[in-house]
Amino acid sequence: AAPRVLNVNVGVLGHIDSGKTALARALSTTGSTAAFDRAPQSRARGITLDLGFSCLRTALPPQLGPGPGELQFTLVDCPGHASLIRTIIGGAQIIDLMMLVIDVTKGMQTQSAECLVIGQIACQKMVVVLNKIDLLPEGKRQSAIEKMTKKMQKTLENTKFCGCPIVAVAAKPGGPEAPESENPLGVSELIEVLKSQAYLPSRDPSGHFLMAVDHCFSIKGQGTVMTGTILSGSVSLGDNVEIPALKVTKKVKSMQMFHTPVTYAMQGDRVGICVTQFDPKLLERGLICTPESLHTIHAAIISLKKIQYFRGALQTKAKFHITVGHETVMGRVMFFSPAPADFNEEIQENVFDFEKDYLYQEEYLSKDSNSSEENKKNGQAEVQIPRQQWALLEFEKPVTCPKLCLVIGSKLDTDIHANTCRLAFHGVLLQGMEDKNYTETFLPKLKVYKLKHKEGQVERVMDDYSVIGRSLFKKETNIQIFVGLKVKLSTGEDGVIDGGFGQSGKFKIRIPDGLKPDTKMLLTVATKKKSKAGKGDTTTEDESSKNDSAQPVTISLLFKRYVFDTQKKMIQS
Repeated sequence: AAPRVLNVNVGVLGHIDSGKTALARALSTTGSTAAFDRAPQSRARGITLDLGFSCLRTALPPQLGPGPGELQFTLVDCPGHASLIRTIIGGAQIIDLMMLVIDVTKGMQTQSAECLVIGQIACQKMVVVLNKIDLLPEGKRQSAIEKMTKKMQKTLENTKFCGCPIVAVAAKPGGPEAPESENPLGVSELIEVLKSQAYLPSRDPSGHFLMAVDHCFSIKGQGTVMTGTILSGSVSLGDNVEIPALKVTKKVKSMQMFHTPVTYAMQGDRVGICVTQFDPKLLERGLICTPESLHTIHAAIISLKKIQYFRGALQTKAKFHITVGHETVMGRVMFFSPAPADFNEEIQENVFDFEKDYLYQEEYLSKDSNSSEENKKNGQAEVQIPRQQWALLEFEKPVTCPKLCLVIGSKLDTDIHANTCRLAFHGVLLQGMEDKNYTETFLPKLKVYKLKHKEGQVERVMDDYSVIGRSLFKKETNIQIFVGLKVKLSTGEDGVIDGGFGQSGKFKIRIPDGLKPDTKMLLTVATKKKSKAGKGDTTTEDESSKNDSAQPVTISLLFKRYVFDTQKKMIQS
């Protein structure tokens, strides 16, 4: 039998010009079809535009099991510059190990920080590579490397990659123009570190087949070949696969993994699949899957977390670039949290409970959000932060993606030279809405409510069991819809709205248990003062209201209203 080959996907990420492609080239021994920038515009600019792939094979290290075998590192060369963040997110879901390439003369840069964020969301292990050490003068090289190593350790302290290996190399001494005979520095040490970091990635062949295609070309007389990485499930010779973008299903005629024919491939494998002929131009990149396993959605409910490096609050109604599966579209968000009583409930992974009530939020609640800041200024207690928060995303155009998948929200229109992280939040898609008319058919099932609080004042007493109120409603409000709602007076009595009184938005309140004697006194005094002022006519309007407000009795009305309730019912507990 052929020796077993264990494949580990290594994402090569970093800021533009940190030398990622040169490093991948120095490491690799076998190029795969997508390797090293085939796009002509990319070669011309010397910038990697697409996820290039190449691979490196070495003997299987002892920690990965007995017997002969090979360890294959598939190097996923991720584009570094800002506008290509979408591509990185596309590849991040299958990366087992991340190599963050840093230009040793520059240190952390904007995109290195963004790569770090993506790494924390999508990946378990990391190796930092300090590249271009040939640019440091030999006498000071060692101390400069040590200084930068310390700096990187500090940066990584509060991330999940705290304590990860940091290796110094020169992938292409002398830069791009140097002759090929110049040997790279530190690369063989780097390979040893990669071997020590390799682990058996947990792969799961069950579930629907889903593959991210990064290349598509036809071979005369055989068919069309799609190469890519399997994100989930498995595929066998003779299977039917769907190409959702083209709305067609094709049969798998043959498969290859790194130039070797195979009959089966599973999650994490890099594979070329040949199917019956179609025009490869129609599918340069995209997804293929088990027929019917992806859905196309217009809106979604996600659970999410804010990315700590993102500056600024996440506001409801704001627009973000939303990356779902392999697509990035504009979408509007609405944040909501558990009802206050459930703030500390256990986190529900990968499910959304439509039976529960949720509280609408003007913004994502976090220690640095606006509402917390204002509370600090006003000396109020800290805002309670729930253990889990959700958002409703409404897309500007429909998106095709798996039923459960990673979602990232970013502000990609921020100036790419501004030194800020543009990734705002990440989360998991819990429920997609396939119906175009989801606002009518689906949203009413979502029980998100707002708490409403209105305040008015008692105008005067009618009798022991009723008062007239004002300033709770606008003139044009239809008071009928509020009839029967409970209110509370600031003096403690409970009342019920009985109906309108006159034309100016005043209303009558019934006090079932009767007014307290004190309240009656208070109100009679206020009314007397007012009528005195009226008789003399010398007092200006202002003074009469001053007297009045010496001790006005306020009326408060509290109710909740569900955001998506078509009847806009007011509910009181």
